[in-house]
Amino acid sequence: MRKFDYAFLKSGLVPVRILSLTSDIASLKTMGAVRKAEHLQIFSALEGIAKVQSVKGSNAIEGIVTSDERIVAIVNQNSAPLNHDEAEIAGYRNALNEVHMNYADWDFVQADILRLHEMMMSLAGYEFSGRYKTEDNVILEVDPLGHRRVRFRPTPASQTANAMEQLTLAYMEARDDAEINQLLLIPCVILDFLCIHPFRDGNGRLSRLLSLLLLYKNGYDVGKYISFEQQINNHKAYYYDALQQSSRGWEANENRYFPFIENFLFTLYLCYKELDKRFAVVHGKKVSKTARIEATVLNSLTPISKAEICDILPDVSPTTVEAVLGKMVKSGTIMKIGSGRATRYKKS
Repeated sequence: MRKFDYAFLKSGLVPVRILSLTSDIASLKTMGAVRKAEHLQIFSALEGIAKVQSVKGSNAIEGIVTSDERIVAIVNQNSAPLNHDEAEIAGYRNALNEVHMNYADWDFVQADILRLHEMMMSLAGYEFSGRYKTEDNVILEVDPLGHRRVRFRPTPASQTANAMEQLTLAYMEARDDAEINQLLLIPCVILDFLCIHPFRDGNGRLSRLLSLLLLYKNGYDVGKYISFEQQINNHKAYYYDALQQSSRGWEANENRYFPFIENFLFTLYLCYKELDKRFAVVHGKKVSKTARIEATVLNSLTPISKAEICDILPDVSPTTVEAVLGKMVKSGTIMKIGSGRATRYKKS
């Protein structure tokens, strides 16, 4: 039986590069908090964009997709879902909204984990929403020739409820230990959740919601303004590699958490760096409007729409944004993707 013990986090054996990341994140977190207190309007605009990217990114990792135009309509609740994938997307929207707005009322306990899963899955008519798996599951990988093999065997269904109880209790014990850095603890708990794989479906998406929940409860709220899920999606090969490294030997209590911890922290660091970059662009009033529009597009990690640029730069008119985008496309600096309301722009 797997044992959950996070006492190793206070042993002093944490790699220096990981400790360095926590220090950098702490500095960026402090700077972000000061800026948010002084510029609520800017952060509110960034929050709206990040929510769309989070819903899109987290579902895209699992192959659940629809058009960008439909994503925006669903996230803003301007349209009901039109098919099963869109119902799954709307369910994630509901659960994400709950985490964003009411994280203080939720905790990493079984009842709340089950309730969040039900909220995420019920709109799609999922029979097992809010219930642990009743049959054993496996994590498969497929080679280039299409051959399948079992990469990982999660906790058997018969042991899942007990494993989840032990996990949540171990988290509570470590959370209350002043010698344990919470920023190191969170990815350990998320890795163990993924290795238990307690649900028949939705484990990956729920792990990202739980990541945000635990980060928010510890004061790391950058995921509200820069999509944590989109960052994972942008670098998912590294994410899956770290997950594979850290899950090796998990069943026998022989795994190493550090690859997953480092990947998790680096993803969080990228969010804070992107927030710093976007804030500099938005708040750079002495910089010309053209330069700010150009920087907004070129610094965006994902294709960005004219409407999103207008949200980020509320003092710049849509006409000016459109004119600058046209010049950038003509010069070859950026590429135009899609058409009509679904048009997005990205660096060439």
